[in-house]
Amino acid sequence: MLTTTAVLARGALEAAPDAMIIIDASGIVRYANRQVSALFGYAHDEIIEQSVERLMPERFRSRHVGHREGYTRTVRVRPMGAGLDLLGRRQDGSEFPIEISLSPIQDGDRVLVAAAIRDVTDRKRVEAELVVARQVAEQARETADRANLAKSRFLATASHDLRQPLQTLALLNGTLRRMVRDADSLLAISQQEEAIGAMSRLLNALLDISKLESGMIKPETTDFRVAALFEELNREYARSAADKGLQLQIETSMHIAHCDPSLVEQVLRNLVSNAIKYTHEGSVRVRCWNETQLVHIEILDTGVGIPSDQVPYIFDEFYQVGVSTHSLREGYGLGLNIVQRIVSLLDLHLDVRSVVGKGSVFTLSLPVGRDPICVADIEADPAQVSPPPLAARQHVLLVEDDPAVRDATRMLLRVEGYRVTAVSTIAEALQSAEAEKIDLLITDYHLAGNEIGTALITALRTRLGSSLKAVLVTGDTSSAVKDLPSDPYLRVASKPIKADALLTLLRTFPSS
Repeated sequence: MLTTTAVLARGALEAAPDAMIIIDASGIVRYANRQVSALFGYAHDEIIEQSVERLMPERFRSRHVGHREGYTRTVRVRPMGAGLDLLGRRQDGSEFPIEISLSPIQDGDRVLVAAAIRDVTDRKRVEAELVVARQVAEQARETADRANLAKSRFLATASHDLRQPLQTLALLNGTLRRMVRDADSLLAISQQEEAIGAMSRLLNALLDISKLESGMIKPETTDFRVAALFEELNREYARSAADKGLQLQIETSMHIAHCDPSLVEQVLRNLVSNAIKYTHEGSVRVRCWNETQLVHIEILDTGVGIPSDQVPYIFDEFYQVGVSTHSLREGYGLGLNIVQRIVSLLDLHLDVRSVVGKGSVFTLSLPVGRDPICVADIEADPAQVSPPPLAARQHVLLVEDDPAVRDATRMLLRVEGYRVTAVSTIAEALQSAEAEKIDLLITDYHLAGNEIGTALITALRTRLGSSLKAVLVTGDTSSAVKDLPSDPYLRVASKPIKADALLTLLRTFPSS
């Protein structure tokens, strides 16, 4: 029976996948399975009756003797060198990482130690690769963070600086239109206005895409009335549709949706604008309906339609259906790309159906709002507010650090009949306010020396009263501007603002 047990034990040791050795208290190898020879490169007879230290690098041998003797005094099952990197040494002198598990064997009066030795070269390699991968990922994340920070700084600068010359051109164009009377000059000014508008739309689209890419735009979801968006669309696009001989049919809606109303409005504006652009006769229709958990907004047109093989590409940047790269283009092919990015950001669904020669249907699906009293509605267009009579010779304090924009704004206001004091800094503005009565303040948001227009408004209202009327003109689209508190005596105008829009805005203040 003992002989059979011994044979079975030896057979099990020989079949073990790990190298197995048995050593005595003096560290002499008494048994080694065939995996030991395969792992260390020694013949069986070169291992048996040899010191176990032969299987490790020379620099560890003397230290190992002490560890071995300590173990034989307090034997127990345990991994050897827990928390340490252990190395084996082959006959050819090469070293490799190993793991060792120790188990005591009682053989009469003596204690033997069985050691299972495993080559962990592959595992250590994978671990090292994972460490490198984590380091690379961390470096990539840091690089991406720095790039996003740089991009954010660029966008903040671009939103202000790139809009400045367009603002100057728009105001000068409006001033010239009020000063010139002959037909040829008016035609030139009209064509100039169209070019300025095209430049403004392209700049806004590129900045919108960049802000979406950089993660600067964060959705702010709330309940809102779809009707408020529809009213805004009707005000903005009724004239352009009529100019093309199209019917713009925007149905009434009592539905409430839950999403970011400003971003949803931007999506709908791009879709309606695109529908009008590609519809040459017939109509563009906007309607809304809901099912259990969704509100669906549809934009239907009787336009040129989209070939089925081109539908997958219509959301690509600069792609336009049926327009080659170097041909005359109407628009820039960025509107639907912005739509796709916003839809993705808001985690919405946009469905497209189209038939060539008959038209297209874009369906945007939004979550149903649950609050019957909406927290947010789109603000009414200031142009629709009945303007009070313009007070003769109102004194406007204009604060703008860009000389070109300042001069263009001053000329426009003077042609319109305002009396204007134009300065470039907060200190000059405060000094002017001390010298004479101010009826209205128009200030840029970003001023020289890191000064901001909101600080000037606060300072002047402290001196002149909280009902001082103020217009904050800005190219900044950050939350610092969007989150300004509601104020009946404050208007915010985004650059570039057209001359007519600015003058209309001035007339929307409540009467003093």
